Amino acid sequence: MTSVVFNAGNEEYAIPVQYIVSIENMEEINPIPHLPSYVKGVVKSRGELIPVLDLATILYESATPMNIETRLLVIHTKDFSYGLVVHEAKEILEIPSETLQQVGLVAYHKTKYFSAIANLQDRLITMIDPEELLDVLEGIKEIKNYMAELQQEA
Repeated sequence: MTSVVFNAGNEEYAIPVQYIVSIENMEEINPIPHLPSYVKGVVKSRGELIPVLDLATILYESATPMNIETRLLVIHTKDFSYGLVVHEAKEILEIPSETLQQVGLVAYHKTKYFSAIANLQDRLITMIDPEELLDVLEGIKEIKNYMAELQQEA
């Protein structure tokens, strides 16, 4: 499975490449008040307004440090596009399916977006399902509705 590998906290994570529209340098994010803490705001990507979610805030309740290595993964799922702030999106890696191991944590409703762990020679990479990630986030329905309103106004 071809995936984009990146960091959040001190761990490595990956998202299958078919969900990734682009990997971009961090530009200015337009903040929106009263949204959950994991939502940094909105950006324009390829002419479309998308919400920006911070993976470190989702996983560890601490913001991704904004610096030269910070990247925005633009992700497209079947019904929603969003940006995911990550640290160092550093490689596109072919992860052999035989290295993927199911995680006991998948059963835990708050982390069901961890689809597997790639057990490679000298590293472990946690695979994230970007559709499941949206399902567990509190307030995501309101954000989807807000984005739909913004699109109609534009």
